[in-house]
Amino acid sequence: MEQFFDTFLNWEYIWQVFPDLLKTGLLNTLVLAVTSALIGTVLGMVLAVMGLSTKIWLRWPARVYTDVFRGLPAILTILVIGQGLGVLARNVVGTNPYPLGILALSLIAAAYIGEIFRSGIQSVDKGQLEASRALGMSYSTAMLLVIIPQGVRRVLPALVNQFIALIKDSSLVYFLGLLSEQRELFRIGQDLAANTGNLSPLVAAGFVYLVITVPLTHLVNYIDKKLRTGRKVRADEPGEGDELDLVASGKVSS
Repeated sequence: MEQFFDTFLNWEYIWQVFPDLLKTGLLNTLVLAVTSALIGTVLGMVLAVMGLSTKIWLRWPARVYTDVFRGLPAILTILVIGQGLGVLARNVVGTNPYPLGILALSLIAAAYIGEIFRSGIQSVDKGQLEASRALGMSYSTAMLLVIIPQGVRRVLPALVNQFIALIKDSSLVYFLGLLSEQRELFRIGQDLAANTGNLSPLVAAGFVYLVITVPLTHLVNYIDKKLRTGRKVRADEPGEGDELDLVASGKVSS
């Protein structure tokens, strides 16, 4: 038991690595995850709209893209983009692996987020679109103002889950090679663990990951519960979207 604690919970090494974890690793991990999430969300919405299009030349490229990037291991995508495009983009990004790492994570996230958005949009009752058109909205306006907002609201828990996955996947950028000030949580813990032959620094890095991801997991559960148990508005009670609901149900005419 003493050997176990010395290997995994050696407080000397844990306190030694914590300043770098909080000052450098946490910041870099959040930069990678947040930037990739923002880019992936924009690309994902584009993919979702393309995937729902009636035009085959829009729908099929979105389908192929989603299948490819969801089917490949994340580490393979990161290495192919980071090392393959690194040669071509050297004049633009230099030797900094961050931009290509963010690009790879964004492309991966876009495939998953696009499917999340598509399922959310498809879950909205078709009557909502019909009611919007009956009120004189164009198809694009109805999608933008009525259907997409409802679909996004329904998939908020899945989006937060995807952000949690991005936080964990950000550790894979380590394989592209990082400068000392660019190291994320895993790389900092791994470096000290390799130098000391002790796994306590990696345990410390894991603890910081948990401090980020566990509250987000509970936030997902809270959002999901609020969406499931939120107060329902009666048909005779004023509220946003009531007119659309009534037209869709046939209780009033357009």
